[in-house]
Amino acid sequence: MKPYLTEILNKAFTKIAGEPLNAPINIEKPRDASHGDAATNLAMTLAGRLKKAPRKIAEELVDALEYDSTHITDVEIAGPGFINFRFADGWLFNQLSDIIASGSDYGKTDGAKGKKVLIEFVSANPTGPLTVGHGRNAVLGDTIARLLEWTGADVQREYYFNNAGRQMRLLGQSVYTRYAQQHGVDCELPEGGYEGEYIGDIAAGLKEAYGDGLLQKEPTDAIFKEAAESAIFDDIKKTLGRMQIEMDSYFNEHTLYESGDIESVVNRLRDKDLVYDADGAVWFKTTEFGKEKDTVLIKSIGEPTYRLPDIAYHINKLDRGYDLCIDIFGADHIATYPDVVSAVKALGYDADRIDVQVYQFVSIVKDGIPFKMSTRKANFVTLDELMDEVGSDVTRFFFLMRTPGTHLEFDIAEAKEAGEKNPVYYLQYAHARIQSILRKAAEEYPEILTQDTDLSNLTHETEINLIKLLLQFPETNETAAKHREPHRLIAYLNDIAAQFHKFYHDCRILGEPANVASARTSLLKAVVTVMANGLTILGISAPDKM
Repeated sequence: MKPYLTEILNKAFTKIAGEPLNAPINIEKPRDASHGDAATNLAMTLAGRLKKAPRKIAEELVDALEYDSTHITDVEIAGPGFINFRFADGWLFNQLSDIIASGSDYGKTDGAKGKKVLIEFVSANPTGPLTVGHGRNAVLGDTIARLLEWTGADVQREYYFNNAGRQMRLLGQSVYTRYAQQHGVDCELPEGGYEGEYIGDIAAGLKEAYGDGLLQKEPTDAIFKEAAESAIFDDIKKTLGRMQIEMDSYFNEHTLYESGDIESVVNRLRDKDLVYDADGAVWFKTTEFGKEKDTVLIKSIGEPTYRLPDIAYHINKLDRGYDLCIDIFGADHIATYPDVVSAVKALGYDADRIDVQVYQFVSIVKDGIPFKMSTRKANFVTLDELMDEVGSDVTRFFFLMRTPGTHLEFDIAEAKEAGEKNPVYYLQYAHARIQSILRKAAEEYPEILTQDTDLSNLTHETEINLIKLLLQFPETNETAAKHREPHRLIAYLNDIAAQFHKFYHDCRILGEPANVASARTSLLKAVVTVMANGLTILGISAPDKM
């Protein structure tokens, strides 16, 4: 309806002003349903331009409006100059038919059509299994990608990692130590080495493949690091797969060094007098961009801080032609990512094409008490252990149900609850319940499967309100995608489930005349379509039975 209202308001303005509006028109759903189905504050925004009182402008606009009575039944002015619209039932019924006809495509829009988007998320180095700490990042990134795809964008999911440096050297040496110990050699893990049981599993795999043939190798030999990297990445990909996440590409930080991109960034910043040498280190003049102190790019030992490859990586992404590059970062990046953006901008790139989404961290609790599950792999809770405990659907949902900028307390007891207190169960049960009703209706009224349905039999206020709510689905997706906030979709689906339960209480199907049952069955088909599509975007299953 928004495009239609925008069109008729533009035409009305041209009538009264003698010129095109050439300005956006804000149209929203009134908070109070008694004020209608849509409202605009256009008259108030035009007061300065037309030098008239907003209410006078509203009166002129309404007088000039030409609209189809099959779309709009009433237009009224409220307050200081709001214009309220009421939708025609016939139009609502046509839209309901469109929902059913669109099926699994309903809710898709073209708001981001033609936009090429790269979203980088997870990006954990291959030194161990994915932990609960990585989970919110993974689910948030994937769901934002899904929302953008539903709004028409061409989205690539990328995993950025570093398989070089001290962490990876320690990983390889740790594998060597466990391998040697499994052959009876008395040796100790290197200082800061990896102690998780998964290291022993990797070493056991080498023992099975090579016997004792690797004992003569040095702990720093590449075979140990490469075996660990391969095994851990296999584990990471399986974990992501359990959560319905599949990456399109993996980008190795080391390629930025091999290609000369790192050196190029330093030289280009030097050319702009934004880099200097002091105390044996290379410094970036971040004071030029409002920071109190300059920032080290390369330490005195010659090792870059992670800002430097991050700058090169973002330039690489922009050079690949992406219109938008989204980063999903934890709260520990809040103070540092602006340096990367400043450098990219200083080198002549459009920094507005970089969108950093920062999320707060997760704590695991049970009945309000910090909860520790099995720590067989190390002194952390793995994402797989969490999914073993509560399932992948619940894991995804709980990571998404709060705004990313708030701390998330993952309550195990609530997550395992098989009832309405569990927010995932609440939505999935509503979907399954509707499917059960539809099966029973098809048995009692077999004729509704072959006859045309007269939707004008939907006359109850609850039915009309449910249709209006269903029609908000495409816009909800657009808004959630625009703000990178999947929890908006969850809130909407909760509203759908609540309105369905009200419908179920107010409007019977079984036992009603066939024409009424047929219309109400069609309405439930649209409800189940929206719920299934919404859960699909969230990466959560929509069961037909529970």
